[in-house]
Amino acid sequence: MHRFRAVIAALTLGVPFAASAAEITRIASSFEDDDPFDLFLDVGFERTQTRAKIVREQLRGGDATNVSEVNELWYKGVDARLNLAVAFGLWKDLEFSFKLPIVFQQNETWNFVSGTNQGNSTITNSCYNADGSPYSAEGCVGRLFQVPQESYRGGLGNVHFGLAYAFFNQEKDDTKPTWIIGIDYEAPTAKQRDPSLDNTDPDGDKGNVGDRVHKYQLYTTFSRKMGRAEPYFKASHTIPVRGPGAYSNCDQSVTPPPNFGSGRPNLGAPYNCYKEPWTRQETGIKAPSQTALTFGMELVPFENAARSQKFALDVRLLGNYVGRGRYYNELSSALRKLLTSDDYFQVGGQVGVIARAAEAFTIRASGNFLYNTDHLLTSEAIGQDLNGDGTVDTAVGSPELNPTFDWRYDLVSRRFRAIQSTTFRFDLGATFSF
Repeated sequence: MHRFRAVIAALTLGVPFAASAAEITRIASSFEDDDPFDLFLDVGFERTQTRAKIVREQLRGGDATNVSEVNELWYKGVDARLNLAVAFGLWKDLEFSFKLPIVFQQNETWNFVSGTNQGNSTITNSCYNADGSPYSAEGCVGRLFQVPQESYRGGLGNVHFGLAYAFFNQEKDDTKPTWIIGIDYEAPTAKQRDPSLDNTDPDGDKGNVGDRVHKYQLYTTFSRKMGRAEPYFKASHTIPVRGPGAYSNCDQSVTPPPNFGSGRPNLGAPYNCYKEPWTRQETGIKAPSQTALTFGMELVPFENAARSQKFALDVRLLGNYVGRGRYYNELSSALRKLLTSDDYFQVGGQVGVIARAAEAFTIRASGNFLYNTDHLLTSEAIGQDLNGDGTVDTAVGSPELNPTFDWRYDLVSRRFRAIQSTTFRFDLGATFSF
């Protein structure tokens, strides 16, 4: 224990202050006496893989109170992209940034779990239509979607613009920490992703990746150098706002998705589409808000300030809350529509390395792992009580029925849930400083 304390003391107090700030509190600053202009050019490859088991609620013995979950699918989503970014100083400790992601692939696959097959899966043996009526008098022979299945998407992603200001900068005043506040704006510039389209042909045209949602991320970061260690903290909150051309499930109210379910409707009450209160806004995408916290430390075992050389180890704890919303989730491409997911948490960590060979060139690599808590994937509200009688009239033709509600999988005892969900991300990038 005494030896451990000695090591910590050596890292934090026993050596002079490091000359450079942690990467998370890096900021471009211009019009300084010794540095008239700062510019950072970042190029990075990012690969994110999400894997989850998808289970489905099922009644036992016809008892409405006895609902269990049966294993159905393994889901895997892979997103690989190239991130191009530039940041430059507008004034002292005031930075403007711009980022453009190029999405090489955004592919998803669904396969049966062990013990589930075409013969016993509730996905390939569905008993009902979207409006709740029995599918066939001959038995449960309907099919929600084909398994196994894979979908393919790619293209230019949404452009980001950022503005950040450092109220305190420890590089200028070592009696204070570095404190930055900023805003990152993600503009809906990518082409609209239409979930109703069939993107299962690997040789065909890839689907688009845009959600057509404005996203405003407000954040603040703190860091404090203590010898060769620099602990830091970041908090952020993302506010989504529906943009022009955002998708609505009612876009498929007249024509069902092509090659889907033999032309059967994919909405429970399509006749209510675009009638009050079921406007395009009400039946469209409702992206979730997110709140994230990061606690970390950058350890610098080697640094040569005279030559601007540095090697650092970056360790972080990550937490993120994802709110409830109707958006593109793990089953949207399979069921060909926006789906309402319950809120959930992401918790995990990240380990990275940073190597700076000279003042003008830095490379970095990191890997992070997140565990996503269990959450429902199909939990659309059945409707709204419009006449104030305290209940929703679920009779066929009722104006109170939510048109995007689907009796096959949004009803309690038929809903899908993601469990054992994990996300792994790998980043490799380089920064050129001017």
